[in-house]
Amino acid sequence: MKKKDLRVMRTHKMIIEAFFHLVEEKGFEAITIQEIADRAMINRATFYAHFKDKQDLYDQIFDFAVQAFTSALDTDKTIQGNRIEVKKIELLLTTIYNNIHKNKNFFLTIMDGSSNETLRRKLADILYEKYADTLAHLRITENDIEVPVDFIIEYMTSIFIGTLHWWITSDTDMTPNHLARLVIKLVGNGHLTILGIEIEK
Repeated sequence: MKKKDLRVMRTHKMIIEAFFHLVEEKGFEAITIQEIADRAMINRATFYAHFKDKQDLYDQIFDFAVQAFTSALDTDKTIQGNRIEVKKIELLLTTIYNNIHKNKNFFLTIMDGSSNETLRRKLADILYEKYADTLAHLRITENDIEVPVDFIIEYMTSIFIGTLHWWITSDTDMTPNHLARLVIKLVGNGHLTILGIEIEK
């Protein structure tokens, strides 16, 4: 039984790797199931034993990518009262960036073209679900005008996705921890303090 499971996992991995190479060469729309099967050295029936179709394959890859974010998020560890604990945010971001770095091909695939916007929207939804109540209690204001929570989440998501896209598509040798510290410094030392959030270093 164990041997069969390992074989299934290996075939699954071969299909995904074949898909990555073909997307890089031809783009998602142009590739066919037969081409994926040929590149993975399997038959079409084996492909369909793992995935319903090409879109299902893509969706599973996308869900894997999103999981890199959701598994690391934990509200209680990062926000206390009106204070954000930077060291814990740094550890959280470093964990996320490490997950991304280990699976760079996944993210290169899903951050291409319109998929980049889909990821940004999905991440915003996750952040809203996990942090909306906490941010609402902070009552963030600017010149006595309360800043809407969805505005803050949209803003933070755009910064995160923009810097992430740069990191995985450029030739930089910046480490996950260095990127985490840079993003925190750019955002935390300026924008968050202006909005009345205390930054605990």
